[in-house]
Amino acid sequence: MSINYRIGAWTLRGIALAGLLGLCACAMVDMKHVTSRDYVTDRRADVLGAKRLSDNTVQALNVVALTTDGCEKAFASCSDTILQSTGLNEEQRLSALSELWLAKAIKNTKSNAAAMDDEALDAYLQSARYAYAYLFYTARKPSDRAFELRQVQVIDFYNFSVQRAVTRFFEELPKLGSDWTQASVAGWTITHPQTDVRLSGDAQVPVELIPAAGLRFKGLRDTYTRDGFGSEFVAMAPPDTDSDAVPWRNPDYVSMTGALVFDGATLSDVLATRQVRLLAKDPYRDDTITLAGRDVPLAANFTAAYGVWLARSGFASQSIRSLLGREGGITTPRVLLMQPYDPNRLTVVMLHGLASSPEAWINVSNEVMGDEDLRRNYQVWEVYYPTNAPVAVNLANIRKALDATLKHFDPTGKARASNNMVLVGHSMGGVIARLLVSSSNEQLWNVIPVRANLSEAKRQKLRQRLAPYLQFTPMPQVTRAVFMASPHRGTPLAQGRLALLFRGLIRLPASLLAEVTNLSDVLKDASATGKPFRLPNSIDNLSNKDPFIMATENLPISPRVRYHTIVGVYKSNGGPLATSSDGIVPYSSAHLAGADSELAIPSWHSVQETPAAILELRRILRLQEATTKPSSPVATISAAR
Repeated sequence: MSINYRIGAWTLRGIALAGLLGLCACAMVDMKHVTSRDYVTDRRADVLGAKRLSDNTVQALNVVALTTDGCEKAFASCSDTILQSTGLNEEQRLSALSELWLAKAIKNTKSNAAAMDDEALDAYLQSARYAYAYLFYTARKPSDRAFELRQVQVIDFYNFSVQRAVTRFFEELPKLGSDWTQASVAGWTITHPQTDVRLSGDAQVPVELIPAAGLRFKGLRDTYTRDGFGSEFVAMAPPDTDSDAVPWRNPDYVSMTGALVFDGATLSDVLATRQVRLLAKDPYRDDTITLAGRDVPLAANFTAAYGVWLARSGFASQSIRSLLGREGGITTPRVLLMQPYDPNRLTVVMLHGLASSPEAWINVSNEVMGDEDLRRNYQVWEVYYPTNAPVAVNLANIRKALDATLKHFDPTGKARASNNMVLVGHSMGGVIARLLVSSSNEQLWNVIPVRANLSEAKRQKLRQRLAPYLQFTPMPQVTRAVFMASPHRGTPLAQGRLALLFRGLIRLPASLLAEVTNLSDVLKDASATGKPFRLPNSIDNLSNKDPFIMATENLPISPRVRYHTIVGVYKSNGGPLATSSDGIVPYSSAHLAGADSELAIPSWHSVQETPAAILELRRILRLQEATTKPSSPVATISAAR
């Protein structure tokens, strides 16, 4: 009995102590230390980055006695409670609702569905609207919250919701026809987009719209973006049916930033509206966007369109087919515009080398356009040409293509884009670039082997037919040039075994061979063996013993043109720079007397892709822009298509 009594007594005491603690309503607080990394991760976590609600939204729910699970089960009741509660200020209320609606939208979006359903679209639009209201219709301006993480999160909520909504709107376009002004989608009224995005062929609607945020590129060192308002896209233009008839090519892919504007003059108006306007902006034209009377930075991705174009181009195999003269290659030069033509930006023209293509400039173009100052002042044109043809033929055809492109976009020749142009050439492209700013005078006629005792009439016929290739003057539009690893005096490697093997595989264009055949009665074989005249190809021309390259090495460059050289030093042989080489081109061939600057970089022949060469090019382009800046404001010129 005594043992049982003791146990019972202790039980009674425990019950009494528990009751006392309950009456006190005491709360137990524990503490632990977290690492700096965990602190930052937890603080920045939200429904987009960590797939859970942010601390700010969870705190807002706690204030109004709600839970994450409870809101997920009874979303309508949860959102109504947040809207009506006096325990939250407007910023807390709107930011929490934006994230909650976004979480609902993400949950309702089926990853394997062919298209987003109306319920998910409505949730994305609700999220975007609450974020829009938070940013522009609360007491504080966005600039007042510039250092607050919460505003950064809300902008992300808005931009992601816009991306998803715009993608769905684009899928609806085929159902609406070409002359629609408003459309009803998922219970919302969508107004026809206001846009300044330029698509080739004057197209109004892209054939494909790709969210840039979901793209990653292998081969591009950097992705250049601008933080701001809106969601970045790559817009694909429809095929240009007239492209084969002209040498220029407008960009197939252009940058676009989408934004949604919710109608209303007050906060209550915005929260009640079901009308939304879509804006489609060109980030090369627009740095900011005006919303609710405030100018805010426009988000942009300046790499994505370029990266998609390169990834889908097929240049790697096509350039080899062009070199060998096989089917599927190109036979005439093309001037490829990297951005829609802008008459008020300076023009950089890039020419690749042997067996190459615009892929030679992968990082060069991207880094130039990634530089904000250069992007504001320059546009890039890349010349793509068949590298099997002789240098003289490509020189003439490239000049013709550039002249036609300039005349098309600027018939008067007065635009900023048509003046103070910069040529940038790598390897054989650098040789051609130098000849584009040089004068031939009468110095190249001795290159042509002419039969003895030729009549004056036949001499005139020969001169008339060959003048386009052997007589040229500098392009008047160019005032600066950059030559990279360019064999101005040829290279001994063009006579090596590998070069001879490739030379035997090269087929010249049939039209060019036909023209030579027509002149066979006035031309003779240089070896005087009586064989038919053999037209040299591009590899022949790159030999340091080639008659054409020897005749052009000292042609005078226009005094109007400032020029620079960038050389690679791969094999120095432990000696002076003068005896070095980039592995393909000797320094003695790449060096040009009279250059404004020369930079030697430890590099193989592909020196143009090195960070040091790109930094030097950026320096030169800044110099060109500074020295050609008009002293007085120049009227803006409208762009031709």
